[in-house]
Amino acid sequence: MKLAGNTVLITGGASGIGFALAERFLKAGSEVIICGRREEKLQQVRQQYPTLHTRVCDVGDPADRVALARWVKQEFPKLNVFINNAGIQRRVAVADIGEAWEAHQQEIAINLEAPIHLSALLLPLLQQQPEAYIMNVTSGLAFVPGAFAAIYSATKAAMHSFTMSLRQQLAHTSIKVIELVPPAVNTDLGGPGLHTFGAPLNDFADAMIQGLENGEQEIGYGTSERNRKASRQEIDEIFRQMNAR
Repeated sequence: MKLAGNTVLITGGASGIGFALAERFLKAGSEVIICGRREEKLQQVRQQYPTLHTRVCDVGDPADRVALARWVKQEFPKLNVFINNAGIQRRVAVADIGEAWEAHQQEIAINLEAPIHLSALLLPLLQQQPEAYIMNVTSGLAFVPGAFAAIYSATKAAMHSFTMSLRQQLAHTSIKVIELVPPAVNTDLGGPGLHTFGAPLNDFADAMIQGLENGEQEIGYGTSERNRKASRQEIDEIFRQMNAR
């Protein structure tokens, strides 16, 4: 994949992994659009990179997803790279959820429903391009779940499955479907300070870009690379060790 000359849309692009990818596509010479829920955060990013295009959007809301797709089709008819990056992680015991379902429903909506819906909405536009990409950011927890984040792990496992199926469905089109598989990365996912032990964000982002340039379709890093290649026996052992902490 060439990094220059693209028109790129990244959900959750104002911080963390999304922002790191936005920076790299922008610096390589692509036009980049990012969306996020917080206007003030988008304004800060625009001040740093005035050529970035921004859009306030809660991808957990189906109406916002439809509005985003319509806006992109009108304003950026050459869109050829769509990165499903927005995600939230909540650490909760299922037994403690009780009737407080709304927040956890939002986790499923943002992590799973939104990427599927937005991909469907944007496919007609992407199919018009001579070369296009859908990139889904999943997780090493898609391959070996973290019991501490059971819903998050389940959504990412579902996204891995969806990515494989979508890749097969689009195999004879101009659209390539790529899965980016982060390990724990030092971002604010789940809340500030939870992932300070994780891989440095810039190192991870650089590895993803290298994988894209190499034409890889499923790109891991560190422990997520181990997890995605593990045998069933190895998965069971990694799961035991990870969740015994």
